Amino acid sequence: MGRAKPRTGPGRFRQIEQFVRDYTAGLRQEDVRRLFARDAAQTYAVLARDQADRPEPRGRIRRFLHRARTVFLGLSYKLSPPRRLLFAFALLAGILGVTGSRFTVAGAGGVHLEANASGFWYFVSLLALVYLLAMELVDRVLVRDELEVARGVQRQLLPAGEVEIPGWSVAHGYRTANEVGGDYYAFLPVAGGRIAVVAGDASGHGMAAGLVMALASAAIHTAIELDPAPPSVARAVHRVVLRTGGARAFMSLFFGLLDPATGELEYVGAGHPFPLLRRASGDLEELGRGGLPLGVRTDLDLATESVRIAPGDLLVLYSDGLPEGLGSDGEAFGFERLRVLARQGGGAAELHRRILAAFDGRRRAEEGLADDLTLVVLERRPA
Repeated sequence: MGRAKPRTGPGRFRQIEQFVRDYTAGLRQEDVRRLFARDAAQTYAVLARDQADRPEPRGRIRRFLHRARTVFLGLSYKLSPPRRLLFAFALLAGILGVTGSRFTVAGAGGVHLEANASGFWYFVSLLALVYLLAMELVDRVLVRDELEVARGVQRQLLPAGEVEIPGWSVAHGYRTANEVGGDYYAFLPVAGGRIAVVAGDASGHGMAAGLVMALASAAIHTAIELDPAPPSVARAVHRVVLRTGGARAFMSLFFGLLDPATGELEYVGAGHPFPLLRRASGDLEELGRGGLPLGVRTDLDLATESVRIAPGDLLVLYSDGLPEGLGSDGEAFGFERLRVLARQGGGAAELHRRILAAFDGRRRAEEGLADDLTLVVLERRPA
């Protein structure tokens, strides 16, 4: 029985074609352009962040050397000391490969052997860089797994699916700029049949903002059980943010107690964008007054207000990621555009879709969010 011949011809070409197709799956022309445009600029900005106090010199050559030094130091100091040493060794090996390392061995009888070791140093440099890249990728995968867990926990803190409030229609949505966000909203039952309507936004976005948001959520749930009055709940969250958030952490908050049967809403606002109340007649009102977010100062000045939401009225709650979101032209979505859309009325779901469609229509599909975005629309259904 003869030995099987290796596969050649069309079968091998199909395998190569399939590998290339799998390897480049999901690749788009816009992604390639972004790789050498926005991503490159963002990478340099992050690497140069710790050396921002050094002004760039004039002249192309001096500027090039300055930026090369900035990139080298930025990359090096982002690595742990052992990996930093490996990185320096890989660069040194690459330099030896470029300069052409040669050595000569004198043999017996006047015979001399000359060898070129540049290929060896090229291989060592490539191997060290690939090994370093593999370790960094493993760290990134582990961090991403932890972020997925954190995102799942955060998802459990937010409303899921349809929100049931007798006599009311609710449309809600939430988008994050990163895996974990700092926006928060909730509809929490309170004794006596009332509903706590909450919207908040922790400073920044990402893991730090998500932790502040989780702490605020726990504080709100506890405070509601003790005293659901809006000022009491806001002060409880304020104490938690002051105690655990740090100097840079703060949180805007809108907290209202809604009586679904009468439409009476008692609320406080602390630095949060003013909710819009669209009356059935088409008139538009802003709920709240100016104030500082929670956690900025030790003392807290809160003003409790109340309003009645009549049948056919709509209440629009949102975070600043909506009006401040930039379009492809660099222009913000804006509060006025939001007011115009709210005045057009319609049901809760219709208005929610209209606002998000207008927001998405001004951006490219591949562009990410610069900040977390929350949009909630409550409608008191007509009798």
